[in-house]
Amino acid sequence: MEENQRKKWNKGGRKPKLNPAQNRYMFRLTDEENDRFLAMFEKSGVHTKAKFITSVLFGKEIKTVQVDKVTMDYYMRLTIFHSRFRSIGVNYNQIVKMLYHHFSEKKAAAFLYKLEKQTAEMAILCQKIIQLTEEFEAKHLKK
Repeated sequence: MEENQRKKWNKGGRKPKLNPAQNRYMFRLTDEENDRFLAMFEKSGVHTKAKFITSVLFGKEIKTVQVDKVTMDYYMRLTIFHSRFRSIGVNYNQIVKMLYHHFSEKKAAAFLYKLEKQTAEMAILCQKIIQLTEEFEAKHLKK
């Protein structure tokens, strides 16, 4: 008896929608109209054509998203460079600890002098990167 009641309650599957869209309309477009429609659809960023069409018909606001691949590529590479720069800083700290641990103070100071020269060059390079990034943002991002 209990098994029969469980089968009635547990039908499985997807829950039915509260307000299902059952009405369907069809219209035809010329090749030019279809190209224009597809261009508008791609710019909107909506995932389905049905939602796009209903938003256009009922006057909802259509958002267009433009992705500049050059800018995205630049920022991805800048992010990778930044992570490598941080790893160099971690390695720098480890090297200084190892120098003082394994070498005498004079040898460690000599090696640190060489390391300081490289660090100064890297700081100049970092300043150039910051300057190039500011120029890039001024030219390409502030339209």
